[in-house]
Amino acid sequence: MRAPLTELENEVMQAVWDSGPSNVEAVHQKVSRKRALKEATIRTLLRRLEQKGYLRHEEDGRAYVYHAMEPARSLAARAVRQIIDRFCQGSVEELVSGMVEARVLSKGELDRLEDFVKSQRRGGK
Repeated sequence: MRAPLTELENEVMQAVWDSGPSNVEAVHQKVSRKRALKEATIRTLLRRLEQKGYLRHEEDGRAYVYHAMEPARSLAARAVRQIIDRFCQGSVEELVSGMVEARVLSKGELDRLEDFVKSQRRGGK
């Protein structure tokens, strides 16, 4: 089990997910659009994310190029699975019905979700 992402770590991961393999400078440019951070801070965050198992790096000359260990969607799916196991006794139906009852999902989202489930049952995409 990996340690959860902080808000800032999530922004750094989002920069890597959005751009693909990235060096420190590229991540810094993307993250610094929203936050005034030094490049050294980004370097520290990238190393920390690698230690946590979210990233890996390759050397490109003297620079490190960081790669996400898994897509954002996979990470999100595992996080949701943990929520389901912890709060819904392992029941996906319990989670979805709770979201519907709490009006977390809009009518449009419910319609798209229904269409997606139907297409999966037919074996399509």
